[in-house]
Amino acid sequence: MCLCRCLARWLVLLACVCSPAVRAQTPAEVAAVVQQHAVLVEAAYVDTLAAAQDLRRAVAAFTAEPSSERLEAARRAWLEAREWYGQTEAFRFYGGPIDDAGGPEGRLNSWPMDESYVDSVKGRPNSGLVNDRRFALTKKTLAAQNERGGEENVATGWHAIEFLLWGQDFNEHGPGDRSHEDFIDGQAPNADRRRQYLSVVTDLLIDDLDVLVRAWAPLEGRAGKSNYRARFERGGIESVRKIIVGLGSLSRGELGGERTDVAMNTRDQEDEQSCFSDNTHRDIVANALGIENVWLGRYQRRGGAVLQGASLRDLVAARDEALAARTTAQMAASVAAAQAIQPPFDQEINGGADGLGRQRVQATIDSVVQQSKDLADAAAALGIRRLTLVNPKK
Repeated sequence: MCLCRCLARWLVLLACVCSPAVRAQTPAEVAAVVQQHAVLVEAAYVDTLAAAQDLRRAVAAFTAEPSSERLEAARRAWLEAREWYGQTEAFRFYGGPIDDAGGPEGRLNSWPMDESYVDSVKGRPNSGLVNDRRFALTKKTLAAQNERGGEENVATGWHAIEFLLWGQDFNEHGPGDRSHEDFIDGQAPNADRRRQYLSVVTDLLIDDLDVLVRAWAPLEGRAGKSNYRARFERGGIESVRKIIVGLGSLSRGELGGERTDVAMNTRDQEDEQSCFSDNTHRDIVANALGIENVWLGRYQRRGGAVLQGASLRDLVAARDEALAARTTAQMAASVAAAQAIQPPFDQEINGGADGLGRQRVQATIDSVVQQSKDLADAAAALGIRRLTLVNPKK
């Protein structure tokens, strides 16, 4: 979603934040937190890339010999990879490598999408790039078409792959149910191009994730080399500020706004993030968990190993233990509230205000909005007054 819009939503709440006079953090304290954050970011992107490579293998097996079983395997691989990517959303919104001016975020996770831009939909059997045989399906051309002519003209990323795997969702009680025959020559028009599109867009996803892994990779022993991580680790308290801006913007602007409140207000399936697979409830959980991970300086790897180190919580606790404890409890409450949301999300947001589903979603909104306020207080406790992006292209 739009970086400026997400920041604006959060910053409205922060306009009156004042910072009390506090003892300056020592360079060693700050450096430890910044370095641990970089460790977590790299690990999360490595895990996401590995899961996406599993997805690519499942897609390759399916496109080589389409069957219902292989389609289901590709869907499972997509769902697994989303769990890891969702946690990385906590690394956004401060002008880092994913969403700076040249970052790949728009190709990776843009939504909502006009699915007719990609393929045929109900009532429009010839729509989409898949059915335009004049259009060459390559990574370069699909990247160029992404959001061309409008933000909903999404041609690449997680949700383009999701639509190709599940199709439109007409089921109130479950996800879309595209047939594997859509990918078999002679069973559906342009099946060859549908297979090609799915393969190419998955390859592009891998390329973009690999860019992020390299941007955050450790560079020990590579004299004269530099990447974003190296600069970030030298950033001191400015890097801490960026971390907090990212967490607050995801909490308020996205989780408390675009990804929940908008859909609550419109009750429109098209306004939920993963509307084809009915995975929106897990997107919300993964995002909330990613925020908590960063706050605690913690991350559980795909293999089960837990990374734990210096954290924002530690830094704030040294200045205000009660505030640190309150923020920690609020983040745990947000994760729990998100986990209580029941699938499918489009049914949770239906009904009256007293409906249990809407109450569960509203509880999540209320919790993440409160944690955004707690994060503003945490910034103030650290002597950080300016919670806006500066030089986001750097």
